[in-house]
Amino acid sequence: MTEIQAPPPPVVADVEPEEVAEGVFVIPDGRVPLVPNVGFVLGEREALVVDTGMGPRNGRRVLEKARALTDRPLVLTTTHFHPEHAFGAQAFSEARYVCNRSQRDELERKGAPYLEMFRGFGEAVAEQLEGVELVPAPEVYDDRASLDLGGVTAELRTFGKAHTLGDEVVFLPERRVLFAGDLVETRFFPIFPWFPPDDADVSGLAWIEVLARLEALEPEVVVPGHGEVGGVELVRAVRSYLEDVRERVRAASAEGRSAEEVVELLEPEIRAAYASWDAPEWIRFAVLCFHHELRG
Repeated sequence: MTEIQAPPPPVVADVEPEEVAEGVFVIPDGRVPLVPNVGFVLGEREALVVDTGMGPRNGRRVLEKARALTDRPLVLTTTHFHPEHAFGAQAFSEARYVCNRSQRDELERKGAPYLEMFRGFGEAVAEQLEGVELVPAPEVYDDRASLDLGGVTAELRTFGKAHTLGDEVVFLPERRVLFAGDLVETRFFPIFPWFPPDDADVSGLAWIEVLARLEALEPEVVVPGHGEVGGVELVRAVRSYLEDVRERVRAASAEGRSAEEVVELLEPEIRAAYASWDAPEWIRFAVLCFHHELRG
């Protein structure tokens, strides 16, 4: 009998950040579940930190890595409110914390329930969440904000409901770098937090449109929420997948099948079509979300 290996703990790697463009660094996630790619953008006056990892221990590690790169004042931003991206913010008391208003509101409404949900994911996850204090960003914007870090500009943008209500991307026009958060993942099935009635603030249809807008930025380097750094082809791959699922669900739904019948039909087909992708548990939720959106 094959022994099932437990996933590694969700700990940001203690490695030297990799430079992916001039003055732009990433701690890679190593494809460890519940660990994000963490970014640093070094300007002449300030440095930007993108995402914190899950919980105060990871937050402190990210802060230490930032301080190893620069002694300049720090600005923190988070790509969305989910625990592995934003629940280490308390470690950054010295930094300005900026995000969009929808993300802050979502944290205030859903942060505590998500904290409890994630604590149920096992001892290794619960350990990283010990001592978490939810920190709403004091500084918010609505559609977009521009941060002049000194010699490099970080454009913070939000496009409305897609993966969450408050997804944020960070685009560096001078460097052609895009931090995409969980709107883009490399060889992972996109995460659909479709959990009605508790949380159904996700839209596959809108997500497709957002990805088209990200492609139009023509980034040369794309840092996904999870998975390896690449180019604009990463954005195209996720958009193509979502369009594929949409059309499969549309065709199956047109024959009068229920949501569960559509899942039963499509889940194995989709898994086989994307055999090299990880986290297939999210296929089901994508199908359910599209079914709801297409059928109303």
